[in-house]
Amino acid sequence: MSMSAQESPAIAEKAEMVALPTASNETVDVEAGKADATAASAADLYPNMTEVPRLRWMFIRKVYAIIGAQFVFTAGVASVISFVHPIPDFFRSRTLAALGVFIAIMMLPLLAMWPMLRFRERHPINLVFLAIYTLSISLCIGVTSATVAGRAMLQAVSVTAAIVIALTLYTFWAARKGLDFSFLDPFLFACLPVLLICITIQIFFPLPNIAYTIYSCIASTIFSAFIVIDTEKMIKRHTYNEYIIAAISLYMDIINLLLSILGFSAHN
Repeated sequence: MSMSAQESPAIAEKAEMVALPTASNETVDVEAGKADATAASAADLYPNMTEVPRLRWMFIRKVYAIIGAQFVFTAGVASVISFVHPIPDFFRSRTLAALGVFIAIMMLPLLAMWPMLRFRERHPINLVFLAIYTLSISLCIGVTSATVAGRAMLQAVSVTAAIVIALTLYTFWAARKGLDFSFLDPFLFACLPVLLICITIQIFFPLPNIAYTIYSCIASTIFSAFIVIDTEKMIKRHTYNEYIIAAISLYMDIINLLLSILGFSAHN
C-alpha cells in the first residue's frame, strides 16, 4: 500500500462527512452519524490518532501475516534439519567440512540483508528478497536446533512464545493509554555492539557457564525491550508501505530472543 500516514487525515475527514438534505427532502440519520463517530474514536490505537484506525489495523494485520508465514517456514526448515539424522550428525562431527558449512550458513543472513533492505519498498521484489533472507535465518536456526537437546529447544520456544504474546498485549495496551517508549531507542542500540562483541568472544573463546548464563539473561532483556519498541513503531510510526521493515524488525527481535533463551536453557 503506497498511501502514506500523512495522507490519512484527509481520508478521515471524508469518512466523517454526512450527506446534506437534498431537494427531494431526504432525511439524514444524525444519531447514526454520531454513533459512527463515537465507534471510530473508540477504535483509536493511541490518543490523538489522526489517521483512520481501519487503515492502521489493515497494516498491522499485514505485518503479522508476514511474520506468521516467516515462522511457519522457519519451523519447517528447522524441523527438516533436526529430524533428518545425517544432517545433525554431519554438524556434530566437528570436521573441517562441517565447520566450513557452518560458517557459510552463518554468513548467509549478512549477504541477504543488503538487497532486502535496499528494495524493501519495491513490490513484489521486496517479498522475494524477504523470502531469501528468511531462508538464510531459517538455516541458521535449523543448524542451531540440530546441535542442542530437543528438550532445551522446546523449552526455549515455549518461553519465547509466552514472552512475545505478553509483551505484544502490553504494548498495545500501553499505546492505548498514551505511553511512549521511544526514549529507549538510544540505550538499546548502544547495547547491540556490546552483545556482538560478547557473542564473538563466545564463538572463539567459550565463556564459563555462569558467564554465558548472565549474558543470555541480559540479551533476553534487551531483545524483549526491542519487541516493545518495534511493536510501538508498527502501531504509531511506520508508514503503510513499510510493512517489510516492520515485519523483519519484529521477526529478528523474536529470533534473537529465542536464541538468547536457548543459550540459557542449553547451558543449564
